[in-house]
Amino acid sequence: MKTVKVTRQGKVAIVELNRPQSLNALNVEMLTVLAEELTKLAKDDSEVVVLRGSGNVFSAGGDIKMMVQEDEGNFEDVMDDISTIITTLYTMPKITISALHGAAAGLGLSLALASDFVVAHSSTKLAMNFIKIGLIPDGGGHFFMEKRLGEAKAKQVIWEGKTISSQAALEMGLVDRLVVDNMEEAITKQVKALLQAPLQAMLETKAIYTKTSLPHLQQILELEKNAQRRMRESDDHKEGIRAFLEKRLPNFAK
Repeated sequence: MKTVKVTRQGKVAIVELNRPQSLNALNVEMLTVLAEELTKLAKDDSEVVVLRGSGNVFSAGGDIKMMVQEDEGNFEDVMDDISTIITTLYTMPKITISALHGAAAGLGLSLALASDFVVAHSSTKLAMNFIKIGLIPDGGGHFFMEKRLGEAKAKQVIWEGKTISSQAALEMGLVDRLVVDNMEEAITKQVKALLQAPLQAMLETKAIYTKTSLPHLQQILELEKNAQRRMRESDDHKEGIRAFLEKRLPNFAK
């Protein structure tokens, strides 16, 4: 089964995270394939890209099993793939939409925030919850949280790591729109409206923002990579992983 499915409907490309049995947790294979598929999409003639998840959630974030099994070489490759995914999605010369349902957590939320529009079903839960396993946000999480919330609020949300309702996320500015009923129908209507808009002008505006912001995003991704390496070696992270696997509260170092 393909971990990432890409389908085309005219000028619209739909990218679907496809590990429903694992809540679309992002493992090594999925990250590699997603980097490849987004790189190809950035160069094709599609005009709108919709990113969504199969099954019950958008994405539960990074795969815990991957974190347990990774060696140093894998870590470097994984973080490089994450950087490619995020920078490619953020700068893609298309209008991009993340369609969230169920849950978007950790790296899954960072990924979603890289799109131009973040649309969530009203039942969706969001969480920048790296802190619960002794890690920091990656995938440009610091960059996107600061862009949407401001530095002070971004720090507080990252440090708390709490689950956020879609309504609260809308009020904070983490998502742009809520859908109460049929998500697919709502996204179809939004895509149709975009295809009837002056996309060339919209993309010129996007290019101005992304070209000026890209160096900062790349700097953040590199800082996240180095800091995450240190955090992966910390006692707090090891305890966080043990607690997660044992289904108990972690006992972090005081």
